[in-house]
Amino acid sequence: MPQDLCYLKETPSQTAGPYVHIGLAPSRAGLDGPFPDPGRVIAGPQAKGERIAIEGVIRDAQGGLVRDAVVELWQADAGGVYNSPEDARAAQADPQVAGWGRSATDFETGLYRFETVKPGPTPGPRVGGKPSRMAPHALIWIIARGINVGLLTRLYFSDEAAANADDPILARIEHADRRETLIAARAEPEGGPPVYRFDIRLSGLDETVFFDA
Repeated sequence: MPQDLCYLKETPSQTAGPYVHIGLAPSRAGLDGPFPDPGRVIAGPQAKGERIAIEGVIRDAQGGLVRDAVVELWQADAGGVYNSPEDARAAQADPQVAGWGRSATDFETGLYRFETVKPGPTPGPRVGGKPSRMAPHALIWIIARGINVGLLTRLYFSDEAAANADDPILARIEHADRRETLIAARAEPEGGPPVYRFDIRLSGLDETVFFDA
């Protein structure tokens, strides 16, 4: 190793700052350009499975709305296959399901929202030397002003109680009340698809469970 490299200092890091929308959700920042925002609509009109919406707000330790966050969602299709080269079954994935979307929270209401299909169960880690199966879920990644490193959490569905009880990841969370922070409640409004409400608490009382990336 060249001797001068021994004296290089670590590059300082910063939070996402107030400019996160310029790069990740330019329309929310009032910018037009050749690169449209990644859509909040994850599944096309011909996608297989039950059409749903996922929405919620993000709150800080004092319960205040975080109105300038960006939320990304990753999911499998209704058959439990990810549209990703990381999934060995990717060739079987529903081409109508992108499997990924990004939504900036509304500056007034703090609401984020995705339109998609409900994902199916997916293969899980080996437990006791045997393969396991994970309950239907989505991965949620959050960045916002004041957050040094993006926060990763999981969303599970309230109407999948049996599958949730057997999920190997939820089982690792020792206290049942903490697991409840990962369960999205289902509502069925008139004139629209079922909506799963998933509010996220960054810290404080009822803090959402977060995971290492």
